[in-house]
Amino acid sequence: MLPEPPLPTAHELNEFLKSVEQRAFKRAFYTVRDEDAALDIVQDAMIRLANSYSKRPSTEWPMLFQRILSNAMLDWLRRQKVRKAIFLNMSDLQANLGADEDNNVDVLEILNIDLPSTESADGHAQRAELHQILEDAIKKLPERQREAFLMRYWEEMSTAETAAVMACSEGSVKTHCARAALSLSKALMARGISS
Repeated sequence: MLPEPPLPTAHELNEFLKSVEQRAFKRAFYTVRDEDAALDIVQDAMIRLANSYSKRPSTEWPMLFQRILSNAMLDWLRRQKVRKAIFLNMSDLQANLGADEDNNVDVLEILNIDLPSTESADGHAQRAELHQILEDAIKKLPERQREAFLMRYWEEMSTAETAAVMACSEGSVKTHCARAALSLSKALMARGISS
């Protein structure tokens, strides 16, 4: 009989959560389009992982966390849909519907990218513009396409892992990713940027 592997330590869990925090925030922000809500969702997902799965092998944490994060985002979107339906039916709350949903987030800051000091001002401006174009295009993707694309190419998950988290077939993941890539490519070409 093989001995059981040692339980993960609190330090290992903290290191894992640090490693996924920024990417998880970006994924949540693209989905909910609200910086404060995205932070809350990521923190809630981290707490759920720590409370319910900290004793599981650390190799299981990435898939568990992605699933928890996906569910937390879906729950938030459902709650928002219900709230909006309620507000639509209550004329005295109509003013609340005009809230600004266009939160500006500095992509370079979130991605923690340090621009080379030798980059020209023009090169910096072009790079910032490209990031903004891509961010805007990703925000406009349909929810499932955005989710598949971010998991495959932002989180670098395999097609099988992405399918498991999204509860769909690998073929669906490939279709969503292909459509997302085509939309992003068209958005870049419309701005005169070609690969």
